Amino acid sequence: MARFLILRLEGPMQAWGTHTYEDYRPVNRFPTRSGLLGLLGACLGIDRQDREALEQLAQSVTLTVRVDRQVVRPGEEALQPRNALKAVDFHTVLAARKVDGSVNPNPVVSRREYLYDAAFTVAVGEQTAAAYALEQLVEAVRRPVYTPVLGRRSCPLARPLLEGTGVIEATDALAALQQIPPGTGLLYAEGTEHANGRPLAIRDVPLHGVHRQFGTRWVSVHAGQQEG
Repeated sequence: MARFLILRLEGPMQAWGTHTYEDYRPVNRFPTRSGLLGLLGACLGIDRQDREALEQLAQSVTLTVRVDRQVVRPGEEALQPRNALKAVDFHTVLAARKVDGSVNPNPVVSRREYLYDAAFTVAVGEQTAAAYALEQLVEAVRRPVYTPVLGRRSCPLARPLLEGTGVIEATDALAALQQIPPGTGLLYAEGTEHANGRPLAIRDVPLHGVHRQFGTRWVSVHAGQQEG
């Protein structure tokens, strides 16, 4: 049996950034690998410049995301509907960078996308010989060193991150997520054991070099069961 940590991502706004450059900042429809690693890294207290620790964290976990159209609020039993909406916010930005890296002397309008009323459940799997064990991640999520956010600092949590009391066991990530209400929803799974899903290439793998760059990974998209 494999072991997993389950996270719940709920808040008024979420923003999991994708390809961007200063004046246009789009978001992905589901949490990115770089964003989730950043969230876990914040809970652990890893400095953004500590490349070795960040790489060890990246090699310690697999990530499978479920898009939730229904959620169970803490302390309640009834399922509540959630319908994510993508919207754009406009900002005026000073000293924005140009393509050549220089500073623009003129103000620019920045368009920033956000997801409103979105909810996700994430199965964090443990890799072989992980530098960060799931038990360590559980304690970090319970007592984070830095404040975790849902992609951007303007996107706070609406409930505790940790689902349940700690580590659970299942045959794979999809089976683990079926244990968590509502047990259905579109799934984005990484790992060769989920290769029977529809493949999707996404460029969200952080490359821990001098410059902020990202590599491409493949995830398998699974429709899951129909929600009633």
